Amino acid sequence: MTAQLSKAIRIDHHGGPEQLKLVQVEVGEPQAGEIRIRHHAVGLNFIDVYQRSGLYPMAMPLQLGMEAAGVVEAVGEGVTHLQPGDRAAYASQPPGSYCELRVMPARCVCKLPDAIDFDTGAAMMLKGLTAQYLLRKTLPQGGLHAGDFVLFHAAAGGVGLIACQWARALGLRLIGTAGSEEKCALALAHGAEFAINYRAEDFAKRVREITGGKGVKVVYDSVGKDTWEQSLDCLAPFGLMASFGNASGPVPAFAPGILGPKGSLYLTRQTLFTHISSRESTQAMADELFAVVLGGQVQVRIGQRYPLEAVQQAHRDLEARQTTGSTILTV
Repeated sequence: MTAQLSKAIRIDHHGGPEQLKLVQVEVGEPQAGEIRIRHHAVGLNFIDVYQRSGLYPMAMPLQLGMEAAGVVEAVGEGVTHLQPGDRAAYASQPPGSYCELRVMPARCVCKLPDAIDFDTGAAMMLKGLTAQYLLRKTLPQGGLHAGDFVLFHAAAGGVGLIACQWARALGLRLIGTAGSEEKCALALAHGAEFAINYRAEDFAKRVREITGGKGVKVVYDSVGKDTWEQSLDCLAPFGLMASFGNASGPVPAFAPGILGPKGSLYLTRQTLFTHISSRESTQAMADELFAVVLGGQVQVRIGQRYPLEAVQQAHRDLEARQTTGSTILTV
């Protein structure tokens, strides 16, 4: 079969949104362990910005994008969990989802339940699986139990709004932070028990007030540099600092010795792709995510939609913190 043409977004150099170029690429047949999928919607994530800017250096040229939803067109040898015609969604490496059509590894691609539309599927996989591994697998000493306090930064973002709802379903008392009163209201509407506008007040002081001076068992932080030091001051003794992103820039080097006097704290730096390194783990995590979405405990809020051709503006808006909830690119 001759190769098919697909619109795609590619960068040839690290840099700003202006590096994002619309190109035509040829898409061939899937090899062993691969599928070819035609996208209906593509998810936008901060990791895309990190890869574009060079914070996460990548080989060039690079087709960006880590998640999408669509229909499987063809499967390669050895792929048994998917068939042509299946509705599917994924969060997966290598990058490449900013396109109409692609060939990719099948391992992290999951069948999309019929009751979940393509837009929602594209908006929920990377962010929902991230919320899953944080709340269900990235746990402080002794675990998390109903009634425990947790602090979640960027609570009005795509991961944050899912986490607010999921935490409520688990009985956790989630304290969210956001950069405006509107975003705080959004976090509260999605299940946060408390929301702190970090631009208007000292969030560490407020967390201590809310918890009666005890602090939280765990801080989930995708912001990075701007929230790092104060986040440590929010933790109870033996609490866990779970870093999983760098929206404000990477955390500067620090001496591990500071963790002792602050309460013998634990620190971890998490990434989704360690958790979804196997087919079995990916499917188990996705099954749990699909269950809370289908059961109504978690609703995926799509705050913005852009055509694929407007990807430069989508990146600008994401970096300027002008987005709420999930963002998708339509193809």
